[in-house]
Amino acid sequence: MGFLIDEKRLVFGVETAKTTYAFAVDNLGLLRHLYWGPKLNGLEDFEVPELSELSSNDPILDLTDEEYPVFGGMRYKENCLKVIFADGTRDIEYKYVGYTQTEEELIIHLKDVYYDFEFNLHYKTYEEQDLIERTVSVKNNTQAVVEIEKIHSAQIHIPYQDLTLTSSHGRWLAEFQEFKQPLGQGKIILENRRGISTHNHNPFFILDRHATETEGEVYFGILKLSGNFSTIIEPRPYGGTLVQMGINPHDCLVTLQPGEEFVAPAMLFGYTNEGFEAMSHHMHDYAKQNVLREGVRPVLYNSWEATEFDVHCDEQIALAKKAKEMGVELFVIDDGWFGERHSDADGLGDWYVNEDKFPEGLNPLIHAVKDMGMMFGIWIEPEMVNPPAQLLKDHPDWIYHFKNRVNDTSRNQMVLNVTLPEVQEFIFNMIDDLLSKYEIDYIKWDANRPISQTGVSRDMWLRHIEAVYDIARRVKAKYPHLLLEACASGGGRVDYGMLESSFDDFWTSDNTDAYDRLTIQNTYSYVYPIKAMRAWVTDANNRSTIPLTFKFHSAMMGTLGMGCNILKFTDEDMKLSAELIEEYKQIREVVQNGDFYRLQHTSSNNYYCYEYANETEAALFVFLPQTQISRTGVRVKLRGLDANAQYTFTLAGTEMKKSGSYLMNHGIDVKLSGDYASTIIKFKKA
Repeated sequence: MGFLIDEKRLVFGVETAKTTYAFAVDNLGLLRHLYWGPKLNGLEDFEVPELSELSSNDPILDLTDEEYPVFGGMRYKENCLKVIFADGTRDIEYKYVGYTQTEEELIIHLKDVYYDFEFNLHYKTYEEQDLIERTVSVKNNTQAVVEIEKIHSAQIHIPYQDLTLTSSHGRWLAEFQEFKQPLGQGKIILENRRGISTHNHNPFFILDRHATETEGEVYFGILKLSGNFSTIIEPRPYGGTLVQMGINPHDCLVTLQPGEEFVAPAMLFGYTNEGFEAMSHHMHDYAKQNVLREGVRPVLYNSWEATEFDVHCDEQIALAKKAKEMGVELFVIDDGWFGERHSDADGLGDWYVNEDKFPEGLNPLIHAVKDMGMMFGIWIEPEMVNPPAQLLKDHPDWIYHFKNRVNDTSRNQMVLNVTLPEVQEFIFNMIDDLLSKYEIDYIKWDANRPISQTGVSRDMWLRHIEAVYDIARRVKAKYPHLLLEACASGGGRVDYGMLESSFDDFWTSDNTDAYDRLTIQNTYSYVYPIKAMRAWVTDANNRSTIPLTFKFHSAMMGTLGMGCNILKFTDEDMKLSAELIEEYKQIREVVQNGDFYRLQHTSSNNYYCYEYANETEAALFVFLPQTQISRTGVRVKLRGLDANAQYTFTLAGTEMKKSGSYLMNHGIDVKLSGDYASTIIKFKKA
């Protein structure tokens, strides 16, 4: 497995456990896509027929399913690469010049026929997860500047047009709203222009042919980029569908100096004929085995909702004591601990401890938290500055701005020009100072507005997020124990670019309503790992009052956290919270590291059923937000169990023992009643 190469015919294959991806150099020297689908037995059967024009309006370059189409010649289709050479030529004519194969990577070398400009297609496999990673690197070997107007990471071909697109749309407080859209004629473009991966669309796509959770062909992919991305999906007039992902060309121009090389963010993609469930398992396994740190995430308490900006040492210690009583393992102080931070109008940029709120610094609070046996975390928003901050007075040139324009403010803040080396050093040194001075185990890194007024250079959108990645990597290299959470007014930075740059968790949404979170978390789960999904129990109710148990059960579907004002909790609230946190700890291993299942059912009632399973146990979550008259039950068929094993569980107060085969094929009947009813059923392999 890995790579297959027919050197005589220049046919190349990329193999995973169950799939084959193939392409070849054709008679015109073009790199032509041949196949992507279920695994084949080698490359011998592939043919690379010569193409001819259909008419003067259907040139060969448009007919060819190019592996990586460029702008140039009689190509009128979507291109992946468009450059401007120093003499004004805006056209690429390439030739195949060879390949390099290593144990981990296949690189196809392409070069312009006139200019000393090369671009290389990189292929990498994650065989057991049935995933392929592609990117492109370009190098300017000329003696003059080359400008890149567009560079997409990859193009993939799907041999069908009768496909349905599944992805997410949304806004602040409503991220990851699933939508399904049948492909028609014309292009579908999902993009972001805000500098972060945004609440509106996310850099992933899913295309299926009448698939269900457990059956049917599914093609899917993600882009490892947190900034301005572009996903283009287009049924072709000559058959099939193309998909491109990469840096959004909107307001983007990458300049390559002589001898300089640029590598585009990677696209990770896969195919399965076993439905959406298998797709999610491939992506989750990839994250767990290649990206995320081992172990389980701690139960968190964040004090924001209890105090907001009005933080004081004694009150924070009181909150920590209550949190410890409930079984919390990580106490986090949020916004308000620094500078003149009494509202969102001041303080950002002045990262010194406010002496009025913490007369002896943070150590009394941290020591109290540590003495209780908990970890300690803190909130920062390092890319931002408030206009009154001393930082901006000292360095007015450190923000994005245009000289003859009023500076943009949003949420009373401006964006630091993180592409400046001195700003990068300021941010790193600020974080380094905090971590070297205090026993901090966790940082929540926030970004509460999009970028604007990026200045003259049109590559700032990209360079900004690359600088954020670099700072995060430097921090984690020095403090490998640190947990980093990516937040951007909620789910504005949920993407694999953040995860692979050293972040550990996502703040999935500022919407913590337990019912709303079910739909947000469901769509998130398609391609993102459960272990990285922070979910809180809070005081938020976007509708009628939701019971505390339902709130906990909703939040227990990810990495559990709390944000309530627990100083107002009754004794009953405290007792129930402690019991539910203990229950979460009992199932935490299977929730965070097990296989996740979105269970289907035929009940006419509005049940939500989810399961987590590993080799020894399973946890079934059942939610009923609203009861319908005389329809209270749902038959749930479990997934992922050992058919030949026996499982013990408790259903409606009765201890039971059933075979895995019975539980997966016959299922169990779960009956809930009342609005916002929920239950968790735990299965243990006997």
